[in-house]
Amino acid sequence: PVLISLNDACSLTSLSRTAINNRRAIGQFPAAVPLGEKRIAFVRAEVEQWIRDRISAARQPEAA
Repeated sequence: PVLISLNDACSLTSLSRTAINNRRAIGQFPAAVPLGEKRIAFVRAEVEQWIRDRISAARQPEAA
C-alpha cells in the first residue's frame, strides 16, 4: 500500500487538517497509520475510496 501524509490527504479531499482530524475522531475518515511518536500517514487507496463513497452518496436520489 502507498502511504500519504496528512497534508496529501488534505490536498486529495479539499478538507483542512482540522476537518480531517475531526472526522477521524468520530470514525468518519480512514484510520491513520502511526509511523512514529509524532508522525502519521494514511493509506492512499482508503482515502480515495472515502472520496468515491462521498461522490456516490451525493449522486444517490433522496429517499422518499
